[in-house]
Amino acid sequence: MQLRLLLYLLFFLPAGLSLGQGKEGFVQVKNDQFIRNGQPYYFLGANYWYGMNLASTARGGDRERLKRELDHLQSIGIKNLRIMAATEGPDTEPNRMRPSLQPSPGMYNEEVLEGLDFLLAEMAKRDMTAVLVMTNFWEWTGGMGQYISWADGVEIPYAPPAGDGDWDTFQKFSSSFFSNKKANRLYRKHLKFIINRENKITGVKYKEDPTIMAWQLGNEPRGYNNQEAYRKWIHKTAGYIKRKDKNHLVSIGSEGNTGSHHAGNDFYRDHLSPRIDYATMHIWIQNWAWFDPKKSVESLPAAMEKAEAYLLEHVEAAKRLNKPMVLEEFGVARDGEAYAPGSPVVARDTFFKLIFEMVYEQARAGNAVAGANFWTYSGEGRPAVAEGGNYWQEGDALMGDPPHEKQGWYSVFDSDSSTIAIIRKYARLMNQLRTETEVSRR
Repeated sequence: MQLRLLLYLLFFLPAGLSLGQGKEGFVQVKNDQFIRNGQPYYFLGANYWYGMNLASTARGGDRERLKRELDHLQSIGIKNLRIMAATEGPDTEPNRMRPSLQPSPGMYNEEVLEGLDFLLAEMAKRDMTAVLVMTNFWEWTGGMGQYISWADGVEIPYAPPAGDGDWDTFQKFSSSFFSNKKANRLYRKHLKFIINRENKITGVKYKEDPTIMAWQLGNEPRGYNNQEAYRKWIHKTAGYIKRKDKNHLVSIGSEGNTGSHHAGNDFYRDHLSPRIDYATMHIWIQNWAWFDPKKSVESLPAAMEKAEAYLLEHVEAAKRLNKPMVLEEFGVARDGEAYAPGSPVVARDTFFKLIFEMVYEQARAGNAVAGANFWTYSGEGRPAVAEGGNYWQEGDALMGDPPHEKQGWYSVFDSDSSTIAIIRKYARLMNQLRTETEVSRR
């Protein structure tokens, strides 16, 4: 009887439907849509990478601020948070998130670890879902470079502002992670540890917690000059996670094709693995030199056209993949590249309206776009200097701008009323799509 049931499931289960589809509370995938509790699941979310540290009892933690910020996000309709669940030490390295979760291989800071427990418990109370990012291509959390350093006993060739190297050298170093077996053994130990952890507040194991929407292999991994190893790493690592956890989705954390062929990314080919449940992409109009905030009137229209074409290009590729897609990072500097809270955000608001409207219309039309996370929520955090533009130092307020970037650059503060109003409007529309789509299909 058991064999007959297994054969039935293998041959007659609808294509694209996960075996865990019926599990209450878990976000699952059916073809190019997210499903939760039998209904389509759309969301407008935020990047909130510092949540684990803010929720900790370690230096820099502030649980009351965390709860106020989660309440604020909930009040404006935010349903999904993309958070770091991995920071690698040592805490003596420059321009890093401190204190780190894993100061040395296999050794964990319990206060930070329990901060992750607390964050997930508080999110569950507010019916939010989390995407847990499990390492980083970039240096500001330690990331892949730190795993290489641990494995091989070599120094990380930091680019500015942490070092005097260059980004080409750093990216070659970081992308060598994909073919470094020892570094990956250390990384997989972290995956296993977090997946199997039991939340000390809720008593629920992470692999059984529906608050977690997905495990994400890393933040913005790039194949660079190691593309074949990169794609093999995606497939093998996703398989490793799925053997440990049958409940949750797995995503890459990819930027997509990026604004430069030098990144070594191919959105379609990178997402071909059947072990990757949904596609991700990012849009960075300033970082990719499409937009100059000091010449916003002249440069913004063309940047918006490029962003629109870039998004639609990825929507078409996601259709061919038959997978949902999330635009999980996009941001714009304040006007004139100011950093201080209260400085104008006309260009940002214009761009956010365009992106949110496109995401909403694509989702409403039944296309592969299922969600978007803006970069980046800083809530009550403020730069250490009034005009902003400083680099984060331990003891400064935690903000959405990582330690290696100027504080206030892409931050959406709780006082940015015009931007918050736009987010609120489109969060409401995306949330309404759940019931509207369900009704239209009956």
